[in-house]
Amino acid sequence: MNDFFLMRPLPAGACLGVVAPAGPPKPGVLEQVAPLIEQLGFRAKLFPGCAGPAQLGHLAAADAQRLADLHAAFADPEVDAVLCLRGGYGCIRLLDGLDLALLKRHPKPLIGYSDITSLHGALDRLGLPAWHAPMPASDWIDKGPSGLDDARRLAAQLQRGLRTGDVLAPEDLPAHPLSQGERARGRLIGGNLSVLVSSLGTRWMPDARGAILFLEDIAEDPYRVDRYLAQLRLAGVLDAAAGFLIGSFSDAEAPDAVLADYLPQLGKPILAGWPSGHCCPNLPLPLGVPLTLDVAGRCLRM
Repeated sequence: MNDFFLMRPLPAGACLGVVAPAGPPKPGVLEQVAPLIEQLGFRAKLFPGCAGPAQLGHLAAADAQRLADLHAAFADPEVDAVLCLRGGYGCIRLLDGLDLALLKRHPKPLIGYSDITSLHGALDRLGLPAWHAPMPASDWIDKGPSGLDDARRLAAQLQRGLRTGDVLAPEDLPAHPLSQGERARGRLIGGNLSVLVSSLGTRWMPDARGAILFLEDIAEDPYRVDRYLAQLRLAGVLDAAAGFLIGSFSDAEAPDAVLADYLPQLGKPILAGWPSGHCCPNLPLPLGVPLTLDVAGRCLRM
């Protein structure tokens, strides 16, 4: 990888290897994935576990199949980036079977969010960047025109890559009462709050020392967000972080009061209201790369 690029641009007609490390797609969705990827200017290669058979009602396929697909997609010389079909649940079941040497030998962007936070944590431990970004089955297709807009934004970002000096600045990002401070520097880690907390006490928890911690979640009542933040505090994660980027907390009562009870007292920069997570728009975020959290500028500077 050229040092000028933090995330290299994908070439024209790049191949996206589609894997399903977590939950199964809804009926009738899988058939739409490859044509949509092609509309975005890429080629699609769907790995077998995407088609099941589903296991336990909430896993896209057996653990062995989902793990084999993940390894195969990274090792496949035809595949330029690995795209997760959807989230749900299941990635944590694969962590102790990951071939870390294989992933290190074949570094590729892993694209996804939500339950994919587990895999992002593993890649972070290897020093490999990833994209926290919308996925075909749960976003591009399931969310209608807004999901297609997110897909196009992601495609443009993948084709552009990420260079030192780039600035990520959402249009018309409103001021948020939780935001404070000026700026902090560190690599971006995190993702889905509840999934991140499930990795505490394991070797798959990203090292938060000096990092910018990104948090988002869906359908978690404020008292549950309180519990997760308490766990992060007791584990020393909140104290270790250099600053906080707060995304969307959707489909439940907003936990703003709970977040305000934990984070501002740490005296670290906070940029809240960022449009990433289980929301529309769901802007791509580069995990594992060094950046500056610019609160006053309401942006991220690579």
